[in-house]
Amino acid sequence: MVYDPTFILVLPALFFAMYAQFKVRSTFQRYLKERSYSGLTGQQIARQILNDNGLHNVSVERVGGQLTDHYDPRSESVRLSAEVYNGTSVAALGVAAHEVGHAVQHARSYAPLALRTNLFPVANLGSQMAIPLFLMGYLVSFDVLMLVGIWFFIAALGFQLVTLPVEFNASRRALGFLDGGGYLNRAEVPKAKAVLNAAALTYVAAVAVSATQLLRLLFLRGQRKR
Repeated sequence: MVYDPTFILVLPALFFAMYAQFKVRSTFQRYLKERSYSGLTGQQIARQILNDNGLHNVSVERVGGQLTDHYDPRSESVRLSAEVYNGTSVAALGVAAHEVGHAVQHARSYAPLALRTNLFPVANLGSQMAIPLFLMGYLVSFDVLMLVGIWFFIAALGFQLVTLPVEFNASRRALGFLDGGGYLNRAEVPKAKAVLNAAALTYVAAVAVSATQLLRLLFLRGQRKR
């Protein structure tokens, strides 16, 4: 964006984000090699947990890429990457159960998920427009434009903050499904938890990066107004 000494404010959060990405990939790869005692695939686990919760209408589909697993509330589909869909590892089962957790949140009208869904259009626009608007305002010393960019950025940050309880809750549900359903034994549950905790760390890191970037924008605006 604009290089100046305030960039140092963001550096610790950027390093944290890099560590979080490394952590989630290394932890996922580690437990991707450990076959669960149940021998069930991620697809089978997802289907069984969905059925146990009465969500027979939610489909389980395979998608390309790695760590691209997600739940689509529009089509009511749990979408799993090939390693998770076909995998029988502790990591695969943990990720599959986590995405089912989002489907259960949706079915049970979990408030933070509903709020995140409603915030998405504004947050999506904000994430695209915030920096360009602020930068234009900064370059021409137009305070209103900088302020609009900041508010767009705040909307995007708000979406990230609401995402945290949604992700943590889905992970808690996932561990409950896997442990309570006997899909993982006692030795495997902490390993699945490690995978989900590592994934959650990336969301925390994203919030940290955005929060420090917001501080930087506010500082730059203050400098420009002098």
